[in-house]
Amino acid sequence: MAATRRIRLLLPLFGVLLVLAGCATSAAAPLDAAAPPSPAPPTTASPTTSAPPPVPELPGGGHTLFPGRTMVALYGHPGVPALGVLGEQGVDASVQRARDLADRYAPLTGEPVVPAFEIITTVASSAPGADGDYSNESAPEDLVPWVDEAAAAGMYVVLDLQPGRSDFLTQARRYTDLLRRPNVGLALDPEWRLRAGQKHRVQVGSVDAAEVNAVATWLADLTREARLPQKLLMLHQFQAQMIRNREQLVTDRDELSVVLHADGFGTRAEKMETWDRLHQAVPAGVTWGWKNFYDEDRPMFDPADTLAVGPVRPVFVSYQ
Repeated sequence: MAATRRIRLLLPLFGVLLVLAGCATSAAAPLDAAAPPSPAPPTTASPTTSAPPPVPELPGGGHTLFPGRTMVALYGHPGVPALGVLGEQGVDASVQRARDLADRYAPLTGEPVVPAFEIITTVASSAPGADGDYSNESAPEDLVPWVDEAAAAGMYVVLDLQPGRSDFLTQARRYTDLLRRPNVGLALDPEWRLRAGQKHRVQVGSVDAAEVNAVATWLADLTREARLPQKLLMLHQFQAQMIRNREQLVTDRDELSVVLHADGFGTRAEKMETWDRLHQAVPAGVTWGWKNFYDEDRPMFDPADTLAVGPVRPVFVSYQ
């Protein structure tokens, strides 16, 4: 009993000693433990900036159209032989036919000769149609196979507009997605641009330079924003009045190469008369195109004759 009582008396004392020991240990800890490391200064993550994708090259290489290459094109509308030689065969045969034509020019130029399609994308119509504009607009998706095959073959494509009583900019915007491709350019054909009350084949159409400039501004901006190589803007002409105020054409946008395309047919003398007349009071900064007609020219110029027309040779030759 005495031992038990002694143990009971010691238990409270033992507890007190444990408490005191714990306090002593806690007080000594800061002296014995290593100091915690100072927090690292906040780091600012450097922003990850990705370089913009490179500008794609043109068929034939590079980013500038002319000088440096010649284009030789089949002109027409797919599946419609009456509208030009492009429509006389399917897409694969058209690729080969365009290549064969380009091969005839290659020994004569000293530079790459790029085969091309010039596709009549909106076709002048004798009837007003549901929208009243005397123009039949191709669905963009119907042209995709031609553009795809041309791209795969290293060819250029020009979308040609015959707007009737619509305007060129309205029609061009319809094909924005196609024009975002690096191998696709645009052609405006004022012969088929009607004013109110006019009809095709009754009057020869015309366009004012202001309307052309609106298209040029839109197309140049699209080319810059989409980071595309220089884009072709071609203007067909065979009469002076077809492009009113031609001296006011804007031709200084680096994103575009503006080509005046002589579109007349007939005898050699008639074609050269048209060519010489179009060279009067030429706006600065344009290059030249020429069209050969299989059926209407008498006789049709061969490649050597075509390139020798002077005073400067055409850089874009199309065949209808």
